[in-house]
Amino acid sequence: MTRTLPRLLAVLAAVLVTVPVAPAGALAEPTLTWAVQPADGNGPDGRRWIERTLDPGQVVTEHLAVRNFSDAAATFALKAADGYLTDKGRFNMLPSNRESVDGGTWIAVRDTVTVGARETKVVPFTITVPADATPGDHPAGIAATVTSTGGTVAVESRVGFRLMLRASGTIVASLAVDDLTATYRPSWNPFSPGTVHVDYTGTNDGNAAVTGRSRVTVAGPFGLAGRDAATDVEETLPGGIRQTAVRVPGVWALGPLRTSVEVAPAVLGGDPAGAEVRPASATVTIWAVPWSQLVLLAVLVVLVLAVRTVARRRRQRFARLLARAREEGRESALVGGPPRAS
Repeated sequence: MTRTLPRLLAVLAAVLVTVPVAPAGALAEPTLTWAVQPADGNGPDGRRWIERTLDPGQVVTEHLAVRNFSDAAATFALKAADGYLTDKGRFNMLPSNRESVDGGTWIAVRDTVTVGARETKVVPFTITVPADATPGDHPAGIAATVTSTGGTVAVESRVGFRLMLRASGTIVASLAVDDLTATYRPSWNPFSPGTVHVDYTGTNDGNAAVTGRSRVTVAGPFGLAGRDAATDVEETLPGGIRQTAVRVPGVWALGPLRTSVEVAPAVLGGDPAGAEVRPASATVTIWAVPWSQLVLLAVLVVLVLAVRTVARRRRQRFARLLARAREEGRESALVGGPPRAS
């Protein structure tokens, strides 16, 4: 099973870290630069992280390589911990002051390793799957750390990589849609449609890390003027929560707008045989009042009424003028009398 999402390359994947190691007050601070990579018994083996599907009760041996790029020997603390995703979707492992309860507890590694200058040292470690392990993914990380105390606060720097540990059994890919909200943002140009802003929470209630696709559909009464937008589902670990925002442009305000979200999850790296994939959906109806169009209509009505009023007043004035002219003509005829015969 191979997972190739670029996001997984960002953290805990054989990166370099440079930190000062001299105590406070030193005139010069030598630096320590190192990397940690998955390995076999001979050295780094080209993997960026370790993925294993194991049976409950199974014990396997893996290796890591610590590479010291500095000019002096250094001693590193080796630690394993549960893995999680940050708010920005990057993989990380629990800090030292938090106790692991899942995949991090499956890993046993020696406490420290001393690596000479410009040297690489391979360290074996074991993965022991509990006999009662639940099927699915149990992410973890393993790292080599150093703690610098050149000040009043100790700073722990660590470099490591990700371990995607999966206990065999039925894999369930499921992403529930919760807290769905939709807001219509009109365009104040009455000849342009508005945008529906959709926000929802995706909760991984399955047992495997998932990605996938989501589609948001917006339609007016009787399905009129339907619009939709699709987006990728970012990686979410079991039990994880991901906030998603989708914008659907080109929506006309037609009163009630039915907004639906459909999520099709997929097991990260591909659905294994026998996996259960559970799509999810949710719907909310909002009201979109066509304010700009109503304003335009009101202006047009006012203009029409004004034109009709002006035209009516002009007709009435013309009628009065015409009646006056006729009256004056009749009066002139009466004053002059009948014409005399020659």
